[in-house]
Amino acid sequence: MPRDFYEVLGVPRGAGDDDIKKAYRKIAFEHHPDRNPGNKESEAKFKEATEAYEVLRDTEQRARYDQFGHAGVGQGAGQAGGFSGFDLADALRAFMRDFGGGSGFEDLFGGDGRRGPPRGDDLQVRLKLTLEEVHSGVEKKIKVKHLKRCGTCSGRGGEGEARCGECQGRGQIRRVQQSVFGQFVNIVPCPRCGGEGSTLKDLCRTCEGDGRVSETETISVKVPPGVRNGNYIPLRGMGDAGHRGGPAGDLVVLIDEKEHAIFDRDGDDLTVELPVSFTTLALGGKVQVPTIESEPVTLDVPAGTQSGKILKVRGRGLAGLRGGRGDLLAHLRVTIPGKLGSNDRKLLGELAKSEAFQPPKPARGLFDRMKDAFAG
Repeated sequence: MPRDFYEVLGVPRGAGDDDIKKAYRKIAFEHHPDRNPGNKESEAKFKEATEAYEVLRDTEQRARYDQFGHAGVGQGAGQAGGFSGFDLADALRAFMRDFGGGSGFEDLFGGDGRRGPPRGDDLQVRLKLTLEEVHSGVEKKIKVKHLKRCGTCSGRGGEGEARCGECQGRGQIRRVQQSVFGQFVNIVPCPRCGGEGSTLKDLCRTCEGDGRVSETETISVKVPPGVRNGNYIPLRGMGDAGHRGGPAGDLVVLIDEKEHAIFDRDGDDLTVELPVSFTTLALGGKVQVPTIESEPVTLDVPAGTQSGKILKVRGRGLAGLRGGRGDLLAHLRVTIPGKLGSNDRKLLGELAKSEAFQPPKPARGLFDRMKDAFAG
């Protein structure tokens, strides 16, 4: 059973619109995917808070919710889709609509987050990046199939206007819907004129009156260094064009980071498993550590270093989204040869007799404590 929407946002039932907006903004910024990459719990809280906000910010939906609870704003209330399919993309679009100017990427790429009706649909694409591209930043070309403004009629859809006969020029119609909770009256845009209140006398033959045509376009996406899996870049006006001259929606580019063959990522730090010989750990020596730039760095391994030791190379990790750079962490792992020659076996046999190569003795009293434990 979903949580109460007022409880989700932490506001009382009589909260005003400004209080609801402030409460949502605080939660959304705390759990936004950009600030919590890969954190499924934060992602769920971000979606939950956005869903609650979308209901409580709307006067009609809030009234139904106050009367009937979740059933009043779901499919049981007669809505076209309710919130049963509310996903992360929906949550991101809602957040960008009202708080686009402070989402992190907006600070880098601009945009004021305002929406003007009627507006085209937002589109979403995934952009796969290698760790090297994440580190250096990259400009990518992507192909997008979207609706563009018709060049023949300049998006008007045709010539000449007449008052819509279905809505009588109001642009809206009232629909009465029945549900198990009673009768609901919804005011929706007129399906014939699309909410404009007028229709065209002569439709454009190219777009058949829609004002839009489908096109595949190649778009450049500039990705700054330091992005993470789950970050997104909004490209303003690159979604579908609006119906009959309406403004275009946005294209949301989701970052999808490819797994690296050598490095693992931990924030801006990089970790690497580095195989070293037993003799290097025992006697000390130098090791070559690979870096994201492909030029290795040389590190000193002190004599007597244990397998599993982590050597840190400061400032050789990934570039940060807002500047700086992480560290490179090399995990030393001893390698054991699979096959040994007779001379190697002889030498190792001699070493095995040396006291220095014997395993350390257990702490005094360990076996006594184990006996006591079993005896009890």
